Amino acid sequence: MSNAQTAADPRPASDVSAGVGLSGLAALFLWLMVCRNWASIADVLALPGPHAPMSGPYASVATLFFTGTAMGLWSVLVDKVHLRPSTGIDWSAPRPLSETLDISITKIAGLWATWAVLGFYYCIARWYWEGQYLFAMDVLSVVALPLFVLSVPYVLWLDRYMIEPRDHSWHFGAMLIGREPWDASEVKKHWRAWAIKGFFGAFMISILPPGFAQVVNADFAAMEYNPVALGSTLIAGLFLIDVQIGTVGYLLTLRPLDAHIRSGNPLLAGWVAALICYPPFVWGTMGRADVLGYEVNTVGWAGVFATHSVLLWIWAALMVFLTAVYAWATFAFGIRFSNLTYRGVLTNGPYRFTRHPAYLSKNLFWWTSTLPFLVRTGSVSDAIRNTVLLAIVSGIYYWRARTEEAHLLAEDPKYREYYEWMGRNALITRMFGRLGKWLQPRNPQLQPAE
Repeated sequence: MSNAQTAADPRPASDVSAGVGLSGLAALFLWLMVCRNWASIADVLALPGPHAPMSGPYASVATLFFTGTAMGLWSVLVDKVHLRPSTGIDWSAPRPLSETLDISITKIAGLWATWAVLGFYYCIARWYWEGQYLFAMDVLSVVALPLFVLSVPYVLWLDRYMIEPRDHSWHFGAMLIGREPWDASEVKKHWRAWAIKGFFGAFMISILPPGFAQVVNADFAAMEYNPVALGSTLIAGLFLIDVQIGTVGYLLTLRPLDAHIRSGNPLLAGWVAALICYPPFVWGTMGRADVLGYEVNTVGWAGVFATHSVLLWIWAALMVFLTAVYAWATFAFGIRFSNLTYRGVLTNGPYRFTRHPAYLSKNLFWWTSTLPFLVRTGSVSDAIRNTVLLAIVSGIYYWRARTEEAHLLAEDPKYREYYEWMGRNALITRMFGRLGKWLQPRNPQLQPAE
């Protein structure tokens, strides 16, 4: 697209600046360097304790503090998001505490009841007490009490500045207390938002440690001439960026940062399409071997190109590139990453080229890394089955993308503006749009007579 065309049809402004994600990325990189070189640092400073790389699970959780702090400071000090009208906050006119105290107590009651229900859900859901989820339960058990305690001063403080402090949480609290009228639609919005945070928050915390340990302990010098090992480790590092920045997004849904959840997806199809992609509904990359497993007897890219060194390097570079796009699509969100939610409109980064860069790059990665049609047994049925099942997985992600679009198109005129702009200007979106029109069956009744 030419500069003249860009000026005539400018891209809608993004609610998230590039600097937010980049600041988080820089903080993550610095903390990783500290963890990798902790032995030397401890030696120089003569610190007590083990003099070894910090690759433990709680070091991975500490990463959230550094990345979240960097992105939060950038948002406030540089982007000044706390001054945006979309926060629903007026810092210039605080109310007296006596005026908002009853509202705050009702809201705190709603929040505490919500967290109690989520805690009960974690207790009765069996999958949270085995495997990788055990670590997430340990972390949540540690932060539960501080969360309950700190919520009191936070709510008391914020309600004095909110233009309308009777938000979704207040309506749920009012429903429980029963003294004031409450809106059922607001209660539903409250529970959609917290169901998303509860489900995905625990999952994201549970997958923090493995990738973090792999990157901290990686010996890059030993991989210099090994495309498989180097490519796999770089991919792990890029997935670490995705997981770390994404987890911060689930945690920092704070109104003063303009990162609060405006709405959760109200469409049942959207929830089904999203949840089917995560445990306990599936395990592993996308599915169990007896449901959607598309890697049965596959050779994989490393096996297919094992005797072709140049192709190994090319294929490794391709997969690193696809994973880099996927990580870029996450950290471009800054502190607003979250499934099934509307938290503002993102129009920069890879979202200039396609509306769903993460889904596109992720699925291309699965196809190029698995090569499902190449199986070690030579079985035609295995090859067909793997290919069809991976095609179904890709179809699920297409369905998921459409349900997300339906939610956002109904929610915000700005997203509709972005959606239409992408259809006119974005290279990949335009390409898929033309392909879709070409594949659509033509109605003979609409064709001009010869």
